[in-house]
Amino acid sequence: MVFVHGTRTSAAIWDPQVEALAAAGHGTHAIDLPGHGSRVAERFTLEGALQAIDAAVEAQPVPPLLVGLSLGGYTSLAYAALYQEKLAGVVLSGCSTEIAGKPLRLYRRWSTRIADTFRPGGTWHVVADMLHAMHGYSALADLRRLLVPVWLVNGRRDPLRWGERRMVAAHPLARLHVVDRAGHDVNSHAPTAYTRILLDALAELTPAEVRSLAG
Repeated sequence: MVFVHGTRTSAAIWDPQVEALAAAGHGTHAIDLPGHGSRVAERFTLEGALQAIDAAVEAQPVPPLLVGLSLGGYTSLAYAALYQEKLAGVVLSGCSTEIAGKPLRLYRRWSTRIADTFRPGGTWHVVADMLHAMHGYSALADLRRLLVPVWLVNGRRDPLRWGERRMVAAHPLARLHVVDRAGHDVNSHAPTAYTRILLDALAELTPAEVRSLAG
């Protein structure tokens, strides 16, 4: 599996999943996106994010299951739409709505002002960078391009799950899991339940199915 984190976090958010999957004998690779973690000195761009994901995917011995949360979910979906032949499937969390509309424009303007006020300290600049980079991006459009299996895994209290039914309808192989007592950071709020879903997803991806999807 390749794991991609959300905004203003790092690869470390996946530690519970990485440890549990390693104990079950599964290889994992959790990356830092530009502007985050070990790459905090860099500026976030969508191109840079796609390059980071591609490097991790290419390093795997077999097509991996790509797992993304929030910003990591949107960038994982964007990557899958371009390079799905390199993947066994995609797990998307905290990104089941389109990035559009007046609230987004207001949030982008607000975060840009905060970034300008507190620069060079702090990490708010990455929020502004992310919103500018993802402006106009359509998750639904990319989801409709996919032929590989997709799992949508959201916390029940996540405000970004309001479009999940449209997401499911956009992909014939999409499975939806809503995790109780969890919010946006579903893998951290319910780590055991989230890991169990990942293990079930891996179990569904038999070698024959993966070969069929790749062909």
